[in-house]
Amino acid sequence: MVGERGRRLLDRVTAGIPAHESPVTHVSRLPERAARHEPWPEWAEPSAVAAFRAAGVEKPWRHQVEAASLAHAGTHVVVSTGTASGKSLAYQLPVLSALATDARATALYLSPTKALGADQLRAVSSLDVAGVRAAAFDGDTPMTERDWVRAHANWVFSNPDMLHRGILSAHSRWTQFFRRLRYVVVDECHSYRGVFGSHVALLLRRLRRVAEHYGASPVFVLASATTASPASFATRLTGVECTAVTDDASPRGARTVALWEPPLLDELTGENGAPVRRPAGVETARILTELVVEGARSLAFVRSRRGAELTALGARRLLSEVDPRLADTVAAYRSGYLPEERRALEQALLSGRLLGVATTNALELGVDIAGLDAVVLAGYPGTLASFWQQSGRAGRSGDEALVVFVARDDPLDTYLVHHPAALLERPVETAVLDPTNPYVLGPQLACAVAELPLTEPELETFGGEAARAVLADLAEEKLLRRRSSGWYWTSRDRPHGEVGIRGSGGDQIAVVEADSGRMLGTVDPGSACYSVHPGAVYLHQGSSYVVDELDLETGLALVHAEDPDWTTSPREIVDISVLSTEEQCRHGGVTVCLGEVAVMSQVVGYLRRRPSGEVLDHTPLDLPEQSLHTRAVWYTVSGELLESPGGGGGGETAAGSPGADGTTPAAGHSGGTDALSASGQTTGAGSASPAAGGIGSTAAGAVDRHAAGKPVGTGGASSVVGVTGEVSGDPADGRGPGAGVEIGGAVGPAGTGGAGRAPGGAGLIPARVPGALHAAEHAAIGLLPLFATCDRWDIGGVSTAWHEDTGEATVFVHDGHPGGAGFADRGYAAIVPWLAATREAIVSCECPTGCPSCVQSPKCGNGNDPLDKAGAVAVLGAVLGALRQHGEQCGHGGA
Repeated sequence: MVGERGRRLLDRVTAGIPAHESPVTHVSRLPERAARHEPWPEWAEPSAVAAFRAAGVEKPWRHQVEAASLAHAGTHVVVSTGTASGKSLAYQLPVLSALATDARATALYLSPTKALGADQLRAVSSLDVAGVRAAAFDGDTPMTERDWVRAHANWVFSNPDMLHRGILSAHSRWTQFFRRLRYVVVDECHSYRGVFGSHVALLLRRLRRVAEHYGASPVFVLASATTASPASFATRLTGVECTAVTDDASPRGARTVALWEPPLLDELTGENGAPVRRPAGVETARILTELVVEGARSLAFVRSRRGAELTALGARRLLSEVDPRLADTVAAYRSGYLPEERRALEQALLSGRLLGVATTNALELGVDIAGLDAVVLAGYPGTLASFWQQSGRAGRSGDEALVVFVARDDPLDTYLVHHPAALLERPVETAVLDPTNPYVLGPQLACAVAELPLTEPELETFGGEAARAVLADLAEEKLLRRRSSGWYWTSRDRPHGEVGIRGSGGDQIAVVEADSGRMLGTVDPGSACYSVHPGAVYLHQGSSYVVDELDLETGLALVHAEDPDWTTSPREIVDISVLSTEEQCRHGGVTVCLGEVAVMSQVVGYLRRRPSGEVLDHTPLDLPEQSLHTRAVWYTVSGELLESPGGGGGGETAAGSPGADGTTPAAGHSGGTDALSASGQTTGAGSASPAAGGIGSTAAGAVDRHAAGKPVGTGGASSVVGVTGEVSGDPADGRGPGAGVEIGGAVGPAGTGGAGRAPGGAGLIPARVPGALHAAEHAAIGLLPLFATCDRWDIGGVSTAWHEDTGEATVFVHDGHPGGAGFADRGYAAIVPWLAATREAIVSCECPTGCPSCVQSPKCGNGNDPLDKAGAVAVLGAVLGALRQHGEQCGHGGA
């Protein structure tokens, strides 16, 4: 029976749970798929073919031969197929054939993670093809070995970070390598999205430019998980025309996919009395425990570093009660570990000594582990491409396997477990990147000019007019000099060390144990205020530490060992002001805008929580304010539309009209968001407020200043009165969908928001408006990742009953990176389906007045007060009604 073994494992993890209390909301069985083979191509070097045969590859699959043959013929190619589909052979075969037959040829391999690069190097080295000298050149390569790699290696395995800092910045030391460069392999290229992807796109243009300087014109071979429009994405990423190979001919074992919603906890309530679900990490630890007891080799993907550590710790505790020997078969794996720790864990995984591993996405693209029996995903990983990449780690040897998706207490996750088609049947998205973002283009052009003088004809490669404008700014700052022949670098110092291509904005923050001076790991400087603020609990390999001091100037976080029975979550406030409006469409009483904004953010405190979710207290913090100039999408709602009664544009709630007390008796489910106050409380500097914990108040509305992403730098953004906002900052928050929307029993196409009633007003009294907008903003942030290829920490938001720059009630959602990463633009283009899914997520949540699964946010600077769940449904219904009736001229009309 198809999926029989996966079903047995699912029965094991649900054993003892009464049927009426089952957390499983949906089960699908994905059938097995037979392989389609092709003969080895005639051009393939016999020694390489023999090596593959000796490794067990008797015949290649059809897509491997197609991609390899295109690359051999000199065509830039991207192979976009599923996990475990043998993409490696598609680039290994042409590269190994070239290196074995031409002693002068060289190749460069780039991967987004060190784990993946090390795994691929092991695979190539084990083939032992004569004439191939493969070696790593990354941050873990000892200084004593780097000279040998430069002089003798003909296949260098590296990553974008080292290409940027250690190879292109010193290209004159790599002259022989570049002169003979035949192939550039870009592995798992779908992971290059957002700001990081934009940096990598420009980095690859710099690479091509340096290679051409030395007389080489390498062929680019890209490997990607299944993604939409792979050819156009690969072309945008590399700057050269790429051909896509997408027909996956590899075999696949059957998989049972279960969607799992943790139960509500009767004994506990969250902020403002909201119901709380059992945390996804706790649920995942229990599932992982059952799988390990069953002897099933399993991976659990967890959204954050801390979450991975806690999940592994929880599973070990449970296993020690069953059999103390089993506790040692579970470990955590994440970025930030020291190189020797990562290598030891990878070896334990490969050897089978570890049965269960809780990991961040560091292993999504990492070690090629065969024979996994199960994968558990604690929360939606941000994109469908990542969801299938992670779930594809199960059954990689062709056996039947189990995949369990555990929803976090979050709007998007909850939407997905109750709308399985949005997760299992929707086509994967294309990656978003914007190489013309001036905050990315500026530092990349500075590096390019420092490497080689830049000429006028080369500007088209870097964005044409956008590059010309950035170069003018750099020349004005005296960093470059314009001459008749082009632009020249004037400083003695190279700019490479100051450019963080992962959007981190500088060197890593070192986490050091104060007593011993031992370095535990590193933290991205942009997230330091979130993850290692004073008082934060920092986890490392199952041991917990509490942060004593954070010094951003010296890049040091001092900690001491402590094992508290609570965790910490930061609270942040944000102000926003409009700098420019690029696009604007008015639809009746609703205006939708896209443009540039200035965001001022500050971590103002943190909550201590029990593992159950119970809040212990709030501690204020005094950390520096940060400024962010970025892009946002926002909509304004006229006072008339907010106050006048009407049909709401999308039908009533699933269980009736909103009550006068602001409650919504609805059935179903949803996910979390941010806050504001009808009493006029605002966050800022000043006297303490019980709701916000040390946050001041003003008389003009409710402000919850929540930052997004990882703001970098300083600068000014005017303060906004009456604002609430949600920040992005912690990779432990949510995602969202686009299938059909069901509201009040009427089903309409995606984006209709309901049964096509005539638009009407929200019917809200003024006192309810701040809470309604605040709740709508929270939920919208949770659902945007379904329409833009982003993670929730890539975006933030602000809502206000009156904004000084718009003169109306306004809801902002902004990118969390300087200059933007394209997410706000996607939100603007998909405003109707996005807001329709947002409304559906709120309507279908079973809570009465709002909870983390629909309208509450864990980072709300106002303590999730006020929130008006029913008011949010009414506002979104009115907005959708106006967009459907008046929005056709801007493409915002919906169905």
